[in-house]
Amino acid sequence: MASKVRVHAKSLKWAALGIVDAYVKMYPQSTVADLNKAFPAATLVNGDKLIYTMAELQKEVASTESSRDDEALADWKKNNYFVTLSNGTKVSFSTHLIWTKDSFPKLESQAKLYDVEIASFEKWEAGKKGSYSLEYLNGYVPPKAKSNKWLLPLLIGLVVLAALLFFVGKSCSEEKVVVHEKVVEKVVTKVDTVTIVKIEKELEAIEKDFNAAKFEMGKADLTDDAKFVLHDLQKLMDKEENKNVKLKIVGHTSAEGKADVNQKLSEDRAKAVVDFLVSQGISADRLQYEGKGSSEPLDENNPEVNRRTQIIVVNE
Repeated sequence: MASKVRVHAKSLKWAALGIVDAYVKMYPQSTVADLNKAFPAATLVNGDKLIYTMAELQKEVASTESSRDDEALADWKKNNYFVTLSNGTKVSFSTHLIWTKDSFPKLESQAKLYDVEIASFEKWEAGKKGSYSLEYLNGYVPPKAKSNKWLLPLLIGLVVLAALLFFVGKSCSEEKVVVHEKVVEKVVTKVDTVTIVKIEKELEAIEKDFNAAKFEMGKADLTDDAKFVLHDLQKLMDKEENKNVKLKIVGHTSAEGKADVNQKLSEDRAKAVVDFLVSQGISADRLQYEGKGSSEPLDENNPEVNRRTQIIVVNE
């Protein structure tokens, strides 16, 4: 069966947490017991179970005299090294757990049973914060957790609506009702200058990292490194303060080869970026793309510099 979710991570430890998060996204009603059943500790690592609530970890750490455990738990809380279930419970792994070359492949194999795969992940580097992101594949859209919190407000709303309809109907039967047409104008929301300046600085760093990831020569397929950078762009656009920000993705090529081929390639690469962001939940009406081919070189003598992708804020 084709994979539904791919986990990108910056270390093995974060890749493991990404697998758990992917499972929770696919089965949003999951409990801690469900997770331990899906990923049985007996087949993966030594121990009674693999997944612990943060409350359980707190008690576990408090019962030991190891300063290492205290530091590990404090670091996990600081860096959000946990997954939140639909009921609000935060879960993670035991502070004693150390992923090895033997245990992690077992977790990876178990994840494949649920159509979750791991992209090649970067090795951990001292002093650098780890992270992970999820990519949905083959048109897969994760389900939303079911909730009955809406039931009471809905019933109240229906009662109020019924009362209003009763009084409106009564009023209409007693007197002539005059209907006035209202013209609704399209509201165009512009992004303030301060927001633009702030996001452009962040976009500059993302653009630099994306161009460093590079496309394969003559192709418009996104590499895993490029997708990892685009997850950062997705998160930036998802921020509340950036909800009205719109972007244009502009592709450029070097002058090597035929002009018409380069034009098509630049358009395809820009479109690949937009398609990926849309697949990750960014609204298509917030994105535009354009290909410039080799028409706007930065340096006639440096083809490498001319092969680039621009990320531009559109403020109409």
